[in-house]
Amino acid sequence: MLTVYIDFKSAASYLALEPTLELARETGIAIDWLPFSVRPFFVPKEQENETVGERHRRVRAAAQRDIHLHYAAVQGRDMQFSDMPAGSDAALAALAMIEGDPVPFLRAAFAAYWAERADLADETAVETLLQSVDMDRPDWESASVKLDSIRSRAEESGIFEAPSYLIADQLFLGREHLPWIRSIIAAKHGD
Repeated sequence: MLTVYIDFKSAASYLALEPTLELARETGIAIDWLPFSVRPFFVPKEQENETVGERHRRVRAAAQRDIHLHYAAVQGRDMQFSDMPAGSDAALAALAMIEGDPVPFLRAAFAAYWAERADLADETAVETLLQSVDMDRPDWESASVKLDSIRSRAEESGIFEAPSYLIADQLFLGREHLPWIRSIIAAKHGD
């Protein structure tokens, strides 16, 4: 089992979705998709009298955004960054409650956030997404409790960012580790 922690507002999680699904198809490994809320990403606006530190953070964030946009183009994905990023807590809570295959919801939620700039902290918007993939609305109170429980366990495991991968008691941060994860899967199956 490969456990993957994601957040819909994480550009890196969005770009990791399809490569991770491809890994699962090729290796036959099951994936447990778990929610993990991260800070929203944005590029600070240039200030007239910004400090060296402020300039560094702005330039670094712009470079990171440009890298994400490059990989989105390589994958043929629409990705729009917002000056005021929306939340994702309702979608993450809904993910925590999904029994069965969450992939249709994952694809719908990521597309809504990154292509349509949907606010996935809005329960009504998330209920509409769930309906679009023939899934039921969750009991929001129970979903919130479960989301908090998942986060606590994740933090105890050392998770602090998304996407994070857990396999064979090893933790990996980011899709760039998928080749290493593939080798662990192959070693476990004697390939």
